[in-house]
Amino acid sequence: HPSAVNLHNSPSLICTAKHTRGHHGNVQPFSDEDASIETLSHCSSFSDTTSVADEGGEASEDTAQEDFQYKLKGFIDSTVDKSAKTRQGALDGLKTAMATRILYEFISERRMTITDSIERCLKKGKGEEQRAAASLACLLCIQLGSGIESEEVFKTLKPIFKNILADGSANIQARQAVATSLGLCTLVAEDDILDVQATMECFENLFTRSYARMDGTCPSINPQTSQLHTNSLLSWALLLTICTPNQLKDILHLPKLPRLLESEDVNMRIAAGETIALLFELARDVDSDFEFDDWDALCDKLNALATDCNKHRAKTDKRKQRSVFRDILKAVEEGDFQSEAIRFGTERMTIDSWVRKRTYDAFREFVGSGMNYHLQANEFIRDVFELGPPMLVDSATMKAMKISRFERHLHNSAAFKARTKARSKFRDKRVDVGEF
Repeated sequence: HPSAVNLHNSPSLICTAKHTRGHHGNVQPFSDEDASIETLSHCSSFSDTTSVADEGGEASEDTAQEDFQYKLKGFIDSTVDKSAKTRQGALDGLKTAMATRILYEFISERRMTITDSIERCLKKGKGEEQRAAASLACLLCIQLGSGIESEEVFKTLKPIFKNILADGSANIQARQAVATSLGLCTLVAEDDILDVQATMECFENLFTRSYARMDGTCPSINPQTSQLHTNSLLSWALLLTICTPNQLKDILHLPKLPRLLESEDVNMRIAAGETIALLFELARDVDSDFEFDDWDALCDKLNALATDCNKHRAKTDKRKQRSVFRDILKAVEEGDFQSEAIRFGTERMTIDSWVRKRTYDAFREFVGSGMNYHLQANEFIRDVFELGPPMLVDSATMKAMKISRFERHLHNSAAFKARTKARSKFRDKRVDVGEF
């Protein structure tokens, strides 16, 4: 995705939105069924047009694309509807489309309109609507990639995110969603490393409230608040991955973090363990002779969680916890990581570090089952994981992957644009080498 935006296009966005709304004003833009994941998912959103596209060639493919864009315009218009249920359906429809498609050009032209809708839903909506709007903000940034366009979106939404996160009277589900979305949006779109630190402090103000007291007792926290603290910790850990070595030295919280391992919440214990493993990995990258003062006590605690037999805990929780903490213990003791291969299309990627795992998990939380598709075709995500420009898909590969001609057309279109952009950057000596 271009890292710079043609700013003279921006004023026309409002006119475009008005024209679209007027043109489709008397048409029901979507139904609940249309908004469902089944209808708009990567696997089946074009199930009703695939056979036509295969038979009818380019004309049918163009028609399918027009129909899809018409539906998306309906969703965008409906985010300002008076009915909360209609707004919710529209947000969910846009979320599913962005999670399972590469829609850069369509979204780039309408990004200010979509941002305004997200802002309105965050400020005036209730819990579920705010939650959907926060997730949509993340998906918008993922689609736009790292650059001026996503920075503009984030500058508008960041103050609202921070207000909701810090407001103890705000809906708890909204705060949970914002804790996760603010982390990933910061990773993608924040242009100032000092602002990254300030956002990390916002997360610290929350998850440190779950620390066990010095006498070993845990604060009384309800499950919903514990989830908020867990989400904040995971976002804090995500932002650790982009900190400079000097910043890492300043914010190493290893002496205090193990207190979270005492939590009654299995998800918080696991998040804390994985964050500790991540911190050890980063600390050893900065200083190969890194040593931790309470090494023995920490290893004993991690070993206890890896072999937990506490009768008061659910079997599923214990099974899940033991598996994760065996890997965490190896990471702390030996600097080891259990590698995992991710296959997508004809390619594969190895998750070979805690940094890469935290980053992969953060993106997957938003794009879900569309993750493999984004790994194939989303230039920004491919940059993050150092996969190079998207690969072109030939007809034989297309048949093996069981994708339609229309989807292949979309994928190859993205690949061509990415390659052209890469070549242009290579030829343009004015480009900043460290831009990404």
